[in-house]
Amino acid sequence: MRPMQGPRFAFGPFVLDPGAGTLLRNGVPVAVGYRGLKLLAALVGQPGEVLGKAELMDAAWPGRAVEEGNLTVQIAQLRKLLGPAADGGEWIATVPRVGYRFTGAIEQLGGMKRKPLPLPDKASIAVLPFVNYSSGPEQESFADGLTEDLITDLSRTAGLFVIARNSAFAYKGKAMDVRLIAEELGVRYLLEGSARRAAGRVRINAQLVDAVSGEQLWAERFDRSLEDIFAVQDEVTGKIVEALLGRLGAPPPRNRPKSLEAYDLCVRARKLMDDSPQTAREAHLMLTRAVSLDPQYAEAYRWLAINHWMGWVHSGGPTQSSRSLALELARKAVAIDANDAGCRWVLAYLLAYERSFAEADAEFAKAIELDPNEADAWAALSDIAVLAGRIEEGLEHIRKAFRLNPFPPSWYYLTLGQAQYASGEYEAAVETLRRDETYRTSSRRFLAASLAQLGRLDEARAEVELFLVGNPHFTTRHWAKTEPFRDAATLEHFVDGYRKAGLPE
Repeated sequence: MRPMQGPRFAFGPFVLDPGAGTLLRNGVPVAVGYRGLKLLAALVGQPGEVLGKAELMDAAWPGRAVEEGNLTVQIAQLRKLLGPAADGGEWIATVPRVGYRFTGAIEQLGGMKRKPLPLPDKASIAVLPFVNYSSGPEQESFADGLTEDLITDLSRTAGLFVIARNSAFAYKGKAMDVRLIAEELGVRYLLEGSARRAAGRVRINAQLVDAVSGEQLWAERFDRSLEDIFAVQDEVTGKIVEALLGRLGAPPPRNRPKSLEAYDLCVRARKLMDDSPQTAREAHLMLTRAVSLDPQYAEAYRWLAINHWMGWVHSGGPTQSSRSLALELARKAVAIDANDAGCRWVLAYLLAYERSFAEADAEFAKAIELDPNEADAWAALSDIAVLAGRIEEGLEHIRKAFRLNPFPPSWYYLTLGQAQYASGEYEAAVETLRRDETYRTSSRRFLAASLAQLGRLDEARAEVELFLVGNPHFTTRHWAKTEPFRDAATLEHFVDGYRKAGLPE
């Protein structure tokens, strides 16, 4: 949605643009996955240098604990995708027991600098990932959970513009000038901090910085019993709100977990849900355990609902029974915490797919009222609005989601591409959807339809072939029945594109 920064890299017949998320071979886009693209960018960025496995895994899975086998699989897929170099060798060489290095000659090309985002007309803030000064991956999750909770607490405060978690965590582990971060995110204020957890105690340092002037507005150190962690979060939120808005105000009380073990499990599970069906099943076990430890923990039910909705918990993919269970879990989450916007929008989205449209619309409205900074709610609402025929409204919602979440998860691109297709902006849809190469989100069906409407039928059919590899049982008829369309003309527009592209009837 906005020009990306940074250089592009040419090697052999390829041009890699890490900022735009594209790889071209002789000018033609290559379907490379998100993780593979991140790995290739890390290797190409330091040609000839040996990059350790830990460094590469952090590049592709920042802040996540993943098995080394995932890296091996991704490297093998990259080698297959790139094919042999001009000399017959491999572009990526293995350095036994150490890591990998890129062996090709690189030409660095110029790139467009990312334009600074304009500041909102209200106090704007991003919470940067708190630095973990404890040992062990579970302590890393604790620091991440603290960051996420502060983002949620602040975003529910009237009068603040708060950057979403996904974009804040794009800076995890990166040493960057605060002014540059603030420019990229389009905010004035940044909250930085660190956390140390040991022997039943927690020490938190936090500071609020005005990135425009460089002035420190507020700083404090908290040294408390671990049981007081949520009271500390409330205190930090209150101090920030007071510093930015000149008054001490608090949003409605949140549903806090009674069990710190349940809290830790939920934070760890959230990180696993985006990777694969296997890790999503691991997340399911963690969330189930969290619910058993704390049956009144709303957020655990919310994430369980999403996991069931995606069908990853079940070997056969999503079924009507799994989606019914997802709806039941989402209702449970809202019943426990009616003030949680995240629980509300998840329920709203599931209700729309059940065609309970009036109730869905009411839940979306309540979610936005509770937290107008909930970027995922705006993105989900865009999807539902477009299928209802409210296309301009849907485009406005997804633009709002991108502004709150400038470095979003891949499904935002699917949602934007779908809205662009619906409005007849086929060229824009192609550009958008080629930034989302994940089979899970199935964005290729919209990409194929957009190409077909442009008359680029060979490209469209190539995308259809790739789409059907990941979705072999797809039929247009079944899709039309299961998607929550409310507008016949919009449905026919999508079906027309699918038919032209050659998707199965």
